[in-house]
Amino acid sequence: LLSETVWKKANLASKLSLDNLEKESLLYGGDSEFRQRKVTKEGLAQTSSDITESLMSISQMMSQQVTQSEESITMLATSSQAVLEMNDEFKAMTGTIQLGRKLITMYNLRELTDKLLIFLALVLFLTVIFYILKKRLFFLQTRHN
Repeated sequence: LLSETVWKKANLASKLSLDNLEKESLLYGGDSEFRQRKVTKEGLAQTSSDITESLMSISQMMSQQVTQSEESITMLATSSQAVLEMNDEFKAMTGTIQLGRKLITMYNLRELTDKLLIFLALVLFLTVIFYILKKRLFFLQTRHN
């Protein structure tokens, strides 16, 4: 797009130069045909030189654009590789997190089971103590009577 714009500008400049030469020759009249040819040849040579310079400038700009594009492609390839590596790491972390969640759930379930067993053991212990006390007290009361 940039090179097309520069090309159009150079082309317009050469046309304007030729038009100006023709206007001058028409306005001031031609002293001689030889002089007109000389002016026209000099104008054409100058225009040709300008166009050549413009084309060289365009060529340089295109070369710079190609170099910039190559650098951009290299950067994109590096970035893509980094993104892929991060994606693999996130997948591994997701697996680890899911495993951790399962382990925590199992731990919570076992903790609940342990609390229930301790509560039942305490109830059984207290029941046994109450039973023993009841039998002893009942046994003592029957002996005293």
